Amino acid sequence: MSEMQQAHGTATAAVQELGIPGEELRVYIERIERLEEEKTQLGQDIRDLYLEAKGNGFDPKVMKEIIKLRKKDPEEIDEEDAVLHLYKQALGMTTTAPTLQ
Repeated sequence: MSEMQQAHGTATAAVQELGIPGEELRVYIERIERLEEEKTQLGQDIRDLYLEAKGNGFDPKVMKEIIKLRKKDPEEIDEEDAVLHLYKQALGMTTTAPTLQ
């Protein structure tokens, strides 16, 4: 018996002693692996979509910012805009007041 086979046998015995259901664990691991593969593919699909939009004249960076904003509450957006404007004003980056809605 090779060292690898002995190590595997020892590990299997230890798993059985601890009462870890190996088959159930394997199913969870395989499901997670499949989801990770899907996540990778979705990420590539999203990158491709941004490239397509860029090819049609849209700015992907701005699109990403819009997507982040759409997930927020309107009051939260207004508050962040006001603080951003305040900071810009403090640094002499703007002279106009923010518009209130």
